[in-house]
Amino acid sequence: MLKGRALKLGDNITTDHIIPGRYAHLRSNLPELAKHVLEDADPKFASRVKEGDFIVAGDNFGLGSSREHAPLVIKMAGVRAILAKSVARIFFRNAINLGLPVLICNTDKIKDGDELEIDLKAGMVRDITNGSQFTFSKIPDIMLAILDQGGLIPYIQKYGDFKLKE
Repeated sequence: MLKGRALKLGDNITTDHIIPGRYAHLRSNLPELAKHVLEDADPKFASRVKEGDFIVAGDNFGLGSSREHAPLVIKMAGVRAILAKSVARIFFRNAINLGLPVLICNTDKIKDGDELEIDLKAGMVRDITNGSQFTFSKIPDIMLAILDQGGLIPYIQKYGDFKLKE
């Protein structure tokens, strides 16, 4: 069970919003780059995000270039999962590979600052603040196993291949 606070963003958050181009020179210094995560979408995001928080967004999160750095700096900033109505496919794949859950669900009822509980295996989100509960698309067992290990590389290092381990 994941528990944390919702940090609400809007629609069409691009990888350029996540890691602004003016900080491209920091790609070799990821901790410094993480200090500027989502600066163009929410100038105060990096200062208000706390370990265990959730990004809650609208449609089309992560569109744009396939920068693997985008989900990585989100994770480095302390975000535990992303909930969005829809997500760019390459962003989704990069996030899972890096051990960052991305949940496709209706986020309309979630407000900025709401406390959430997420059960990845059951596909359930409970908004503790407003009492609502809703589901998200079931995450395949192999993806749950990858997330459980912290990403694809740790999974492969532990198990040696892609086969689901019991």
